[in-house]
Amino acid sequence: MTDEFEKRTQEVLEESAGRLDGRTRSRLTQARHAALAQLENPARYWWRSYVPAGAAAAVAVLAVVIWSGPAENLPVAGTSPVEDMELLSDADAPDLVADADDLEF
Repeated sequence: MTDEFEKRTQEVLEESAGRLDGRTRSRLTQARHAALAQLENPARYWWRSYVPAGAAAAVAVLAVVIWSGPAENLPVAGTSPVEDMELLSDADAPDLVADADDLEF
């Protein structure tokens, strides 16, 4: 059954290719040769495919270093970046600046 399908598919393909004009055939042949030539030559910039993975790994390492750093290096001993984020995101915290136009620096 598979052989019949492949044979019929090949016949239909050859028949449809036979109905193409010369210009279209030439362009298809050029495109095929260009694609095959590209496969033969190794890509110059193969490292570009690894950039996203490298960036994600760098971000992960940076996050681990920031979040699990020793407490001695923190400005106030005993506080962590997580506690700082909780303070900054606290919706119940008092608004210390009532009018932004009245600020004196």
